[in-house]
Amino acid sequence: MKKIGITGQSGFIGKHLRNTLNLFRDDYLCVNFNRSFFNDEIELDNFVRQCDVIVHLAAVNRHNDPGVIYATNIGMVKSLISSLVRTGSNAHVIFSSSLQEESENPYGKSKKDGRDLLIEWSEKSNGKLTGMVIPNVFGPFGRPYYNSVIATFSHQLSCGEAPEIQIDSLLKLIYVGELVKEIIQKINSCDCDHFYQVSHSHEAKVSELLATLKLFKNEYQCNGVIPAIQNEFDLNLFNTFRSYIDIKNYFPVKLMKNLDARGTFVEVVRLHVGGQVSFSTTKPGITRGDHFHTRKIERFAVIKGKALIQLRQIGTDEIISFELSGAEPAYVDMPIWYTHNIKNIGDDELFTNFWINEFYNPEDPDTYFEKV
Repeated sequence: MKKIGITGQSGFIGKHLRNTLNLFRDDYLCVNFNRSFFNDEIELDNFVRQCDVIVHLAAVNRHNDPGVIYATNIGMVKSLISSLVRTGSNAHVIFSSSLQEESENPYGKSKKDGRDLLIEWSEKSNGKLTGMVIPNVFGPFGRPYYNSVIATFSHQLSCGEAPEIQIDSLLKLIYVGELVKEIIQKINSCDCDHFYQVSHSHEAKVSELLATLKLFKNEYQCNGVIPAIQNEFDLNLFNTFRSYIDIKNYFPVKLMKNLDARGTFVEVVRLHVGGQVSFSTTKPGITRGDHFHTRKIERFAVIKGKALIQLRQIGTDEIISFELSGAEPAYVDMPIWYTHNIKNIGDDELFTNFWINEFYNPEDPDTYFEKV
């Protein structure tokens, strides 16, 4: 079993990489890392000794004092190199750099100089190094005002704020899930390339991104409509936007209940996309689900009976609970990377309508079981 250490394992990219390795790969073991190790030679050396691969993601992207960005990032690289030398490590080091290497800002310069220091180490020590030069990364759970403009805009829109464009530049983008696949491919291959430029999967101007996110805000968050999803980038961007909605206060969303002499009519979902609609009955006390998705959009609508819907973000302990009743039909949408279930907490049979944005494919189900 190959042992993988991830510096910055609790950061945006690190969390996605660690979750993917822990949940979907049984041929890897993640070695725990803490940022404090950089200030403790004993802890850092113990970490390095255990690793077959070290993915160095830890970095400061933004700070009020630009000098802190450069000094901190270079300091971490130097500490890692010193530990590699002290321990005689033969680990494959995968270093995350950035397209900002081409710029003169402190972050870009720290990445370029950090990669150069690691190249010098690899040549002197016959060490294994892959320097990944990465485009702009976006995806769920990134920090607003820190990781990407998409994170910032999504946060602002979901909170009712009005984003402002500072520079309407053309961005080269990669989804965090795509980047994780690239990193794992490098872990698998053991190929060493001191300058490996990761290809972007999409280009868009900042104004175009904001226009699309505003559409998601209006159609989905304000009106409950699933927007048109034309391609994989649209899906990734929509799932990213959804991750910034305060689900505790947004769900459950009540549905309009129309009554007349014939009975009741309730519209469950409005769509600009296709997918699959299904219906289930659940006996009292029975729980369905306890799984999560990494790309699918899914809606649970309770139309008869009483239900408890629970969600928990993967890698966290907090459980979010909603009680729904067919007396007041409502729905909850399942965010990606949240394991979820639905339990009949009533005395009668529970009737639930499910919608998901793609047909079930047993060869690629995007359904991973984990108890809430």
